[in-house]
Amino acid sequence: MSKTLVIVESPTKAKAISKFLGSKYIVRSSMGHVRDLPKSELGVDVENNFEPKYITIRGKGEILKILKDDAKKASRILLAADPDREGEVIAWHLKHYLKAEDELCRIEFNEITKDTVLRAIKEPRTIDMNRVNSQQARRVLDRLVGYKISPLLWAKVKKGLSAGRVQSVAVRLICDREEEINAFVPEEYWTLDAVLLAEKGNLTARLQKINGKKVSIGSEVEMAKVKQSLTGAVYKVESITTKEKKKNPVPPFTTSSMQQEAYRKAGYTTKKTMQIAQQLYEGIELGKEGVVGLISYMRTDSTRISEQAMTSLRVFIGEVYGEKFVPAKPREFAVKGKVQNAHEAIRPTSVYRTPSQMKPYLKPAQYKLYKLIWERFVASQMSAAVLDATTVDIKAADCLFRSSGSVVRFPGFMQVYMEGKDENETSETDAEATGNLPAVKANQELSLKELLSNQHFTQPPFRYTEAMLVKVMEELGIGRPSTYAPIIDTIITRGYVVREDKHFYSTELGSVVVDLLKENFPNIIDTEFTAKMEDELDVVEEGNLEWREVVRQFYGPFSEALKQAEEKVEKVELAPEYTGELCEKCGKPMVYKMGRFGKFMACSGFPECHNTKAIVNAIGVKCLACGGNIIQRKSKSRRIFYGCDNYPNCKYISWDKPIEEKCPSCGWQLTEKETKQAGKITICPNPDCPSKPAVPVKRGRKAKK
Repeated sequence: MSKTLVIVESPTKAKAISKFLGSKYIVRSSMGHVRDLPKSELGVDVENNFEPKYITIRGKGEILKILKDDAKKASRILLAADPDREGEVIAWHLKHYLKAEDELCRIEFNEITKDTVLRAIKEPRTIDMNRVNSQQARRVLDRLVGYKISPLLWAKVKKGLSAGRVQSVAVRLICDREEEINAFVPEEYWTLDAVLLAEKGNLTARLQKINGKKVSIGSEVEMAKVKQSLTGAVYKVESITTKEKKKNPVPPFTTSSMQQEAYRKAGYTTKKTMQIAQQLYEGIELGKEGVVGLISYMRTDSTRISEQAMTSLRVFIGEVYGEKFVPAKPREFAVKGKVQNAHEAIRPTSVYRTPSQMKPYLKPAQYKLYKLIWERFVASQMSAAVLDATTVDIKAADCLFRSSGSVVRFPGFMQVYMEGKDENETSETDAEATGNLPAVKANQELSLKELLSNQHFTQPPFRYTEAMLVKVMEELGIGRPSTYAPIIDTIITRGYVVREDKHFYSTELGSVVVDLLKENFPNIIDTEFTAKMEDELDVVEEGNLEWREVVRQFYGPFSEALKQAEEKVEKVELAPEYTGELCEKCGKPMVYKMGRFGKFMACSGFPECHNTKAIVNAIGVKCLACGGNIIQRKSKSRRIFYGCDNYPNCKYISWDKPIEEKCPSCGWQLTEKETKQAGKITICPNPDCPSKPAVPVKRGRKAKK
């Protein structure tokens, strides 16, 4: 009996789909891309209309042989790569290699569930050459930039560097932010709070206006004058305003918003988030149910929800939370720019697979991400939260003080989910404080308990975290959702930036490369130019622009700039960054270097001396066992832990940050732990402590006394 050959990218995906399709189908995995441009050469014939030279990827010969043998026996071939540009290119390469004659050979599905896969099998289509050409243009542009500029960097800066069409712009963002921080001059300002006595508690109000003008106090002298003017003043309630505020939910996840929120709430890097999401999409073993995809496709910029998923969700919300939590009609969310709306938002394949039900089948990291996706999806279609916001204005002499508070009258979507915030954002401003205010009445006089004046200084811009960098790249239109993780991974690996305390810092190497590119390739490093190029690739996908023309318009000015740069750019000497320590092996100064795992110390006498040392960070805490310094280290898995600098003589080790205090019950050194429920708490890490730890702590190795 002849069978249909279905080709997907991964073995996990193949296993899940094979179960759905049965014995009439052979399901194989291509293990991703099978053909690409060669690594050893440019692979683009610039003299022949930018014709790409594709070759079989090394190591894929055996896989292709198996696929070819299966194709000869099959009556039909269906190519089921992922539903995006890259997936389309994989399908295109496979069609040509396997010489598939049936033009209706491409199928795609947004989720790996039985109904969706069976529906896709019945609806094959032709390869979308507009998608293919859009991806070809991206690949060729990236190859031209990378393979033409990188040799220039090797010759003028140092070996092993690379330049990328999008990665270079990402490095520039970080370098520009570093320049902003270095150039920042803080400005002094003061705030004044009046603590007033009400019948049922204190009311704290902040000075807003003086003589009807917005307050601006820039020095202690000015503050003293304001406080002097309030001597003997009567504090009287001028007005009380209560307004109903509605708060609407945020959309379900796109790739970008998922990466940002996973970083904020779980601390996952973009790379880790995408790896976990891939696992959830391709399928998880659910006991007797077998392998099932738990989420829809995770590379998307759409917030659309399919009609079937929407219907199921609204029924679920009504059943579980009550009909008042179901809005009158489904929510639709505005989108920015050109979105592939054939895609959907990232959502659970079944809303009835709740996080608690899935927890036994998931690893902890998988569970955390699935829970985020599920909660965000459910909340996105729930009723708005309703809050009562109260503002009390209090007059004293020529000054106006204001106190604000809000209480939740109806939780709506907040019953399920609230979006996290970056550190450069605040969830509530001073004027939007939460909580009830003590009861007061209009024209009521209040007694002053105290005036609290505080000095502040304006702060420089925040350094980017991964979430903040992804957000700004998306806002500027740089790159696409699937590119953020590899971009960040590359710029760290190349040593252009370092990540310390979850923030990105530009290195001297990164600054040198960015300055060189700014000087000689202003378009390559320009955010607007890069965003415009992304728009043109979208137009290619729409079929309204020829891909070779996009490359041609780019390559003419680029090749001329490259020629001039090769002639005028002088050799750059990177100044060594000295650590202040001497090499214990040869006595020469130690310098900081960048490696694949980050910054480390090396002897400046290299290559004659190969001495290297890890950088250890003292945390200002003494080891209570031996008196040594507690230092921060990283395990092989890059997890932070704490140990004594007298190791190996002192074997102290802890996953949590130690403090200089002993447990009164057992004498072990106490540690601090940050919890979502209680904030920072002190715990004893001794599992045998009579008083027991405040919270259970997981360990790879037992902390020593």
